[in-house]
Order: sequence, then structure tokens, then C-alpha cells
Amino acid sequence: MATPTPNSTPTMTTALPTDLPAAQPAAKPTPAVDLPVRPALLSRSGWMVFGAALLVVCALAPVLNLLVPEGSVFHLSDYGVALVGKIMCFAICALAMDLIWGYTGILSLGHGLFFALGGYVMGMYLMRQIGRDGNYQSDLPDFMVFLDWKELPWHWALSDSFAATVVLVLAVPGLVAFVFGYFAFRSRIKGVYFSIITQAMTYAAMLLFFRNETGMGGNNGFTDFKRILDMPLATPTMRMALFVLTGLALLGCYLFGRWLVASKYGRVLQAIRDAETRVMFSGYNPLPYKLSIWVISAMMCGLAGALYVPQVGIINPSEMSAANSIEMAVWAAVGGRATLIGPIAGAFIVNGAKSWLTVTAPEYWLYFLGALFIAVTLWLPQGVVGLVKRFRNTPPLTPDAQAAASASPAGGTDAAVAATSTGGRP
Repeated sequence: MATPTPNSTPTMTTALPTDLPAAQPAAKPTPAVDLPVRPALLSRSGWMVFGAALLVVCALAPVLNLLVPEGSVFHLSDYGVALVGKIMCFAICALAMDLIWGYTGILSLGHGLFFALGGYVMGMYLMRQIGRDGNYQSDLPDFMVFLDWKELPWHWALSDSFAATVVLVLAVPGLVAFVFGYFAFRSRIKGVYFSIITQAMTYAAMLLFFRNETGMGGNNGFTDFKRILDMPLATPTMRMALFVLTGLALLGCYLFGRWLVASKYGRVLQAIRDAETRVMFSGYNPLPYKLSIWVISAMMCGLAGALYVPQVGIINPSEMSAANSIEMAVWAAVGGRATLIGPIAGAFIVNGAKSWLTVTAPEYWLYFLGALFIAVTLWLPQGVVGLVKRFRNTPPLTPDAQAAASASPAGGTDAAVAATSTGGRP
């Protein structure tokens, strides 16, 4: 048996627990999620173009019309002022169509109703401005005197107030759109069925306004306007003031549309257009988004109709015809959907061609419009703006591609395209 030495010290041993968990590695920090940066409202070149358009509307056009003599080649005639002003009203409608069709995927064939409602609200005010200068020297509009009306209907109560008219120009189309859209979107009606019922709604409203009992002038509508804000309409200064106001409204609607589609709200609209079911699975209710953009679009059309009536001088139920609503879709398709600038260009292209063809070859206008829409559908699905972007993004031909094109006259185009796509390699 071993005996411990005097200088030795006993050794203490400690047992480590064996049930402790192994050391865990340090948790990695969760990487930050980069949210999409809100793009600028307009690029630098875009602001330059916008400023140039503002200068043309507010300065150049008034100078050319009011100060340049009529015999000068630079004179802008009263006919040109009225024509461009009318087309700018149509361009506002095209913008409204782009917001619901291009960015939300809702094709409406009944926006002519909202355009006409805004026009009728303004027309009621202009009819009250006639006063006793009508043919019958009565406080009532001439058509009411002719139909033996004794007093104004209830819906004419606020028609003598310009402030109330401005509010109702937006409120009446917005309210009609809200009631219709709420039940339609709540029932999840979409696609071609939605387009059909919008056209049916507009056609029913047109038949209603044709009736004399509605107090809206029947098939003749409202005309013979004389004053606005107690100032005569048939003066060059007033025509130019309405022209400038219409141009400012168009530019304002364009900026508003740019701001809207670049926001989170606009991204949700585009998601609804592309995959509404996935948007619902992501926790979004599409109803308030679709309903709100539908009402906004209707109010823009109402504003356009209110600016259209004093410049053209008439409003009647024909503005609610199916053809007018279909033409709005044509403007957006020709210019390029989901671009905002495209529908404006489409409105100017189509209506400019219409003004020229209805004078030179009126019997061929409708054939031209149908052919234009078919051509855009088949060969230009992105419209004129898409065609311009395609040419701007086309790379230049390499030397080998140019040599291939010149060596093969018959198949030069195909050879050049092939050489360009392969970087000049065979």
C-alpha cells in the first residue's frame, strides 16, 4: 500500500456534467430587405419636355393666335385653337382609360357616359347663363318654354352657381361610377363581361337622355351658349383662356397619373392587372383598389367633358354613343397602354387623322379607323410608344452585318438581323 509523502498535496478532481448542450454558433444577422426606391416623377429630359409643353400652351399658342396677324404664316387660326383644345379634352379621356385599362387591366367601353355627364353639368350652367337672351325671353331655357315647362326640375337647383358646377362636374360622374363599380367589382365581374355591361349602361343612359321628360333637352341637348362667368364666350380672348385651361388640365392630369402609378398604390394596381388571385392570397383586397381607380378615371372624364362643352358649343346624347366610348380605347391602344404619354399621343394621332379625313375623304374615315385598330392589335401591341422604344433600343449594325446585307439584296434584312444578333459571328 502506497504511503503519501510529506510534501505532496492531494489532487482535487471535479466531474463535468455530461448533459449540457453543446455550444451553439452565433446567429447570423438577418440581411436588410431593400425596398424598391420610388422613382422620380420625371427625368431631367422629361421635365424639359414638360416645361416646353407648358410654354407652348401658356405662351406660344396665345401669342400666335392673338398677336400674330391673320395673314402671317405663323398665325394660329381660331379653328386650330378650337381643334387642338378639343383634342386635348380627348387626351384627358385617353389618360383616364390608360389608368384603368393599361395599369389595372379593366377594359371599359362606357367611359363616354362619364364624359357626357361632366359636359351636361357644365351645359346646365351655360344654359342658365343665357338668362333672358333666349328666343322666348324667359328665365327658363328655350327648350323648356317650348315644351311648356312652368319651372325648373329639381336637378337644376344648383345650376346657376359656378362653384357648385365645378364640384358637380367631378361629383356626378364619380358618384355614378362608384355605385356602378361597387356592385360590379363586388360581384367579381371582369373581362369581356364587364366591358359589355359598361357599354349597356352607357346605351341605357343615352336612351334616357333622349327623352324630353328628363329635362335635358332631348335629342337636341344644350346649345346656343352665350356667356360663362358673365363674360361672352364668342371672343378670341375667352377661346384662348379655355384653350390654356384645357392644356393645364391635361398636363396636371399627366403629372397626377405619373405620381399615382409610381406609388405603392400604383404597384398594387399593376399587380391586380397581372395576377389578381395572387394579390388576394398576399392579403390585399382588390375591391377598394379597383373601385377607387375606377372613380378617379370617371372624374377625369367628367373634367374633360366640362372643358369640351364651352369650346365646342354643344352637348347632346350622341356623346354617350357606343362608338365614342370605343374610340377612347382605340386612342389608348394606338398610343401604347401603360405608358401615360402613349394615350395622349394616340388621341392626337387618331383625332388629327379624323379631322383631316372627314374633310378630304369622309366616306373612308370609319374604314381607316377599323384598319388602324386591327393593325395595332396585330403588329403594334405596345402602340406607337412601343415602336419608338423598339427603334431606340435596336443596336447598330456591325461591319459584318452591313457586308452581309449588301452582299445579299434579296435576303439582306434577314442576314443583317442574324449577324446583328450574333455579334457579327457566322
